[in-house]
Amino acid sequence: MNSYQEDMERMEGAQAPDSGAAEPGVEDAVSEQYDETLKPLTPGQIVEGRVVHVGQDEVLVDVGYKSEGRIPINHLGLRPGQTPDDVVAVDDRIAVEVLRVDEGEGTVVLSRKKAEERRAWQELTAKYEAGEPVEAEVTARVKGGLLVDLGVRAFVPASHVDRAFVDDLEQYIGQRLRFRIIELDRQRRNVVLSRKELLEEELARAKEEAFNRLQEGQVVRGVVRRLTDFGAFVDIGGGVEGLLHVSEIAWSRVRRPHDVLQEGQEIDVKILGIDRERERISLSLKETMPDPWTTVTQRYSVGQVVEGEVTRVVDFGAFVKLEDGIEGLVHISQLADRRVENPSEVVQPGQKVKVKIVNLDPDARRIGLSIRAALPKESKPRETDRLSYSDPGPEGVTIGDMVENLGELLEEAERRGGE
Repeated sequence: MNSYQEDMERMEGAQAPDSGAAEPGVEDAVSEQYDETLKPLTPGQIVEGRVVHVGQDEVLVDVGYKSEGRIPINHLGLRPGQTPDDVVAVDDRIAVEVLRVDEGEGTVVLSRKKAEERRAWQELTAKYEAGEPVEAEVTARVKGGLLVDLGVRAFVPASHVDRAFVDDLEQYIGQRLRFRIIELDRQRRNVVLSRKELLEEELARAKEEAFNRLQEGQVVRGVVRRLTDFGAFVDIGGGVEGLLHVSEIAWSRVRRPHDVLQEGQEIDVKILGIDRERERISLSLKETMPDPWTTVTQRYSVGQVVEGEVTRVVDFGAFVKLEDGIEGLVHISQLADRRVENPSEVVQPGQKVKVKIVNLDPDARRIGLSIRAALPKESKPRETDRLSYSDPGPEGVTIGDMVENLGELLEEAERRGGE
């Protein structure tokens, strides 16, 4: 029994006497009064109603008419896999659009889907005109991009999903994301969104704020994002990346940034320079650590014999690391107690060697070393193998030019060795 029949029976019971039939014309009068209280409904009208029944094939809604309105299942606006119970429940108040009205039978057909779409188009139009972003769930991956549910179906081209190309779009299904509306055509029911444009706008604002906040000489926390042969790009917040040149990674020589750093690694860096117009920032990792040259004389002195590691072998000798950031040169003439034509015949990178400090200049950040002078006393060089201090080094540079007072120091060392 529908609501109309129930109300009629209640009214008849209230009007009729305890015995005898109703007075002629009373029932007609009551019906006219009841009809006057009904809402007039016309196709295309949006009304609000209360859900009174949820079935598998339809939903009944009380919209104040002679009988409950019927929403066919295909007008509920269900997504694939959903049932009526997933979207509505008894006593829910929902907006519906009137599709058909049969005055004779007193029935009305409604559509929740069309009402939702009309509301969605109004909201989308307002946001599009105001330049406001929208937020919605990604529902499916299709050829060329993603589908988004905004009350109406919207399309996100693959090139507008993120700032960089995304190979796997499946990862976004089910996520609620924010988008910028870039195309809106209600007549053609066409909505195109861009997450990329929104991200770039947000990044631009964050960059501006970051550049206004950052200052030269400031030490900040960053994350290594990319490694190259010439250095590393470090994210220092707000979408701002700075360049950490290979020469600024450590006080010691670094051949490849990959040998010292890893992508994703967090490090403290010092800002060396900021170019706001070109949006470039130069960074230094070594500047956040003590400079070993400032205290080198506290650990090393001329005449001292120490152990080091060969880091590079060149035509004119070898470089030996005494500690991180402290590296000295062993000239080819000081590699052995004999004449050496090719330094690689005597030492190799990674080899541990004993060296004697023959010259130390902290201001010039130079240390002159000698393997020959560090040899045991019984292994003195033969006179025929001794190389003159005026013998040419690389491009005509002599060891005497490269290492100050090296000749005097070596002669003194040899005299002491002969005593």
